[in-house]
Amino acid sequence: MSRVAHAFWVSSPGRGEIREVALPRPRDDEVLVRAVCSGVSRGTESLVLRGGVPASQYGAMRAPFQDGEFPGPVKYGYLSVGVVEEGPAALLGRTVFCLHPHQTRYVVPASAVIPVPDTVPARRAVLAGTVETAVNALWDAAPLVGDRIAVVGAGMVGCGVAAVLARYPAVRVQLVDADPQRAGTARALGVPFALPADALGDCDLVVHASATEAGLARSLELLAPEGTVIELSWYGDRPVSLPLGEAFHSRRLTVRSSQVGAVSPTVRGRRTHADRLALALELLADPAFDALITGESAFEDLPQVLPRIASGELPALCHRIRYGDAAALG
Repeated sequence: MSRVAHAFWVSSPGRGEIREVALPRPRDDEVLVRAVCSGVSRGTESLVLRGGVPASQYGAMRAPFQDGEFPGPVKYGYLSVGVVEEGPAALLGRTVFCLHPHQTRYVVPASAVIPVPDTVPARRAVLAGTVETAVNALWDAAPLVGDRIAVVGAGMVGCGVAAVLARYPAVRVQLVDADPQRAGTARALGVPFALPADALGDCDLVVHASATEAGLARSLELLAPEGTVIELSWYGDRPVSLPLGEAFHSRRLTVRSSQVGAVSPTVRGRRTHADRLALALELLADPAFDALITGESAFEDLPQVLPRIASGELPALCHRIRYGDAAALG
C-alpha cells in the first residue's frame, strides 16, 4: 500500500491546493483511515480560506489535526468519514468519523475515531460535527417542555439545532431566515419556517446562528421578558454592534455564548467529547438530516470549489466531498 496521501491546504488567503503528504506507519494504538467523504463547514472554512481568523483566536480555532498555522499555509477541516484499513481488530474495516482535514488517507490515534452506527450511511455521517455543535448548544440552552423557541439563521448549524429541537416534546419551534428558499429545507426537517418580519415572538429562548447584526438584533426582539439568546455565530474578525439600549435592561434579557470546543458545563462532569459525538451520530439515523447536504464534489476539485462556496457563488449548507467511488458513500 502506498504510504503517500493527498490533502487540501489553504496556501494563501483565497487560494487552495492539493499537496502530497507522507504517511507514517501506524503504531499499535493508531489507525490508518481511508477517507470516503468529508464535509465543508461553510462558515468556518470560508473564514479560514479568506484569512479572516483573528490573531487572538489562532489557538481557539485550531482544528484537532490541523497542520500549518493561520492565516496560511494551513491544512484545515474537521468533518471526515472513512474506513479503517489498519489498526486494532475491533476497528478494522469499520466506517468511522474523525475530526480531520480533507485528506485521502491519514494516521491518527485509535481514540480519535468514532465508529459510525450501522443505521447511519457514510454520506450522512459527515454531518456529525454539525449535529454535535447543536447538541452542545442545546445542553447550554437547556430548553424546557413547553418552551417557545426560535432559531434565527438557517445555515448548517442553525438547521441542525432546529432539527434536533423539532424532536423535543411539546415545544414551539420556528426556523427563521431572510432567504425564503430555506423554507424547503425547514419543511424537510419537520420545522415551521418564517421570514424575520413574520417570526413568532414572546420566545423563552432564541438560538442565533445567522452571523449577522440584523439577525442578532431580531433575536433580541423575539424574546419574552427575561428570555435568553444563545449566540452560536462566529464573526471572525468582524466587529458587531448589539442594541443594548431601549428595553434591553427593563426586560432583563440575556445574551449567552455557546461554543463546541468545550463540553457544556451543564453536563461536563458526566459527558465527554466522545460521548457527545457518539450521541450526534445516533441522532443522524434520521434521514431528515439529508436535507442539510446540498451539494457534492470530487476531492480533486476542492481547490476550485471552496472559493465558490466562500463567495456564495455556489450556495451550500453542507457541501460533501467525495473520495473515489461514489458507491462507497452508502
